[in-house]
Amino acid sequence: MGYEVVVDKEKCEGCEECIEVCPVDVYEMVDEKSEPVNAEECLGCESCIEVCEHEAIVITEV
Repeated sequence: MGYEVVVDKEKCEGCEECIEVCPVDVYEMVDEKSEPVNAEECLGCESCIEVCEHEAIVITEV
């Protein structure tokens, strides 16, 4: 069982909070927006969701 990680590019402001808080480095900055480049590493802890003030991140268990 894993997680699907989606960042809404229209909501993302590029603050990098999710990058800083993620314990397994799921995110990287791509074109000034957060991109879940290592989504397969997601632990489902939702730390990124908690720090995202713009509600740009959705994590779904798959």
